[in-house]
Amino acid sequence: MTDENPADVLERGATTDERDFEAALRPRRLAEFVGQRPIVHNLDVYLAAAKQRNEPLDHILFSGMPGLGKTTLAQLIAVEMGSHMHGTSGPVLERAGDLVGILTNLKRGDVLFVDEIHRLPAPVEEYLYSAMEDFHVDIQIDKGPAARSVRIDIQRFTLVGATTREGLLSSPFRARFGVTERLDPYEAADIRKIVERSAGLLKTEIDAAALELVSSRARGTPRVANRILRRLRDVAQVRARGKITESVAREGLLMLGIDEYGLTEMDRRILRCLADQGGPAGLRTVAVAVGEEEDTIEDAYEPHLIREGLIQVTPRGRKLTEKGKKLAK
Repeated sequence: MTDENPADVLERGATTDERDFEAALRPRRLAEFVGQRPIVHNLDVYLAAAKQRNEPLDHILFSGMPGLGKTTLAQLIAVEMGSHMHGTSGPVLERAGDLVGILTNLKRGDVLFVDEIHRLPAPVEEYLYSAMEDFHVDIQIDKGPAARSVRIDIQRFTLVGATTREGLLSSPFRARFGVTERLDPYEAADIRKIVERSAGLLKTEIDAAALELVSSRARGTPRVANRILRRLRDVAQVRARGKITESVAREGLLMLGIDEYGLTEMDRRILRCLADQGGPAGLRTVAVAVGEEEDTIEDAYEPHLIREGLIQVTPRGRKLTEKGKKLAK
């Protein structure tokens, strides 16, 4: 058990149950994907061209905040290409050899999705170079004087990488992706469509005022919107015979500690920390003060605070804006 505010996990990676929940709400075809219109349009063209040439799609790099749909797009690419997606993540692939089993089991046109690809160790990243460009891997057999290398051809595949920190990828690695797309936070109108669709799939009635509240406080992130909806469904079941009304939405958001700016308790801790510092503060200082990992603050919380005009990141550190100072009181 934990005494952590439930809202503080809204921006983080999903648990197994949450992944299952999100999977049930994901679109089944690219045409059903809401938002990110320029990216969806580009992918539609690239997919059509690849299918006409009967070739696998070029390697793709998606960047952007957590919860914007990078995994969903990778799955839809595999669906549209009539292939399968094999998923893993950067931290899991500790050694180059960890990739061999995955790469050699890929079939032509399959999608290899690597989440948090910026966390791949350098030797693993370099091992991918020949796989991405020449579609073969070299395996070392034995050690010492008897050591020899065996080259194994692999099927032509599509690597789809997802990252929240594109700047951490080396230039040679980034250059090997034929397509690079950055996902941005969603417009409120798109979040409304996503929540409305999700509510329909969950067979949960939600009125217009509640829909507006959820979409305005979801930080422009579908994952956050769906997690809020999941909790409001609980409140509605107990308080309002299953219907999410405006009063139910307000009660549920209050329980989650989400205010009118979409700020959670952790956001407010960060603002109070910077207010107490009285000037620019380094990321490590903030992380220690609020009890959170530096990467989580930088990837999950700061983007929203910056977008709302509450903090600024300067060469000397993080500092509050005038608007941020008012909310930190």
